[in-house]
Amino acid sequence: MTMREQQLAVAVIVGSTREGRVGDSVAEWFLERAAQRDDLKLDVVDLVDYTDLPARYPSAPTEATLRFARHVDRADAFVVVTPEYNRSFPSALKQAIDFAYDEWHGKPVGFVSYGYESLGLYAVEQLRCVFTELHAMSLRDGVGLNLVEELPPGPENRPSRAVTAMLDQLVWWGNALREARAAHPYPS
Repeated sequence: MTMREQQLAVAVIVGSTREGRVGDSVAEWFLERAAQRDDLKLDVVDLVDYTDLPARYPSAPTEATLRFARHVDRADAFVVVTPEYNRSFPSALKQAIDFAYDEWHGKPVGFVSYGYESLGLYAVEQLRCVFTELHAMSLRDGVGLNLVEELPPGPENRPSRAVTAMLDQLVWWGNALREARAAHPYPS
């Protein structure tokens, strides 16, 4: 079996840890659509399950930071599910992202964002800068959900079509970059 025929290992990172969050519902909606594909192997990394991540960057890695970094390392690609809080993304998400570094290199990142009229796009634009610094390839197309509209969106609406488009791009970039990393390790 060639690399192109293997399922793409995708870590779906749920970035909200707020009590009463809708991030888990948004992630579930996304995962229902993504699970219909046979070219993806999905691994949910919900930051609410990482309550043992340190609030401050430790002088030495902890078991929790190493566990998170292992999830990132095993993945060929990522989908970050993020809310928009005050035109940005949650601090818990930033802290988690920073617990890995080399593990992000040369891998694509897609976004499912949610908010109100902005669809969470301010958060995504800031995350693009973060992932660029980590040598990750952020996808142009993503999924944005308006919390004022019905959640979850129906199967034939714009957000559902956007999931298909984003995952098609994620698979293309994920396979291309996985093959490139196998042929030539990413330069440090």
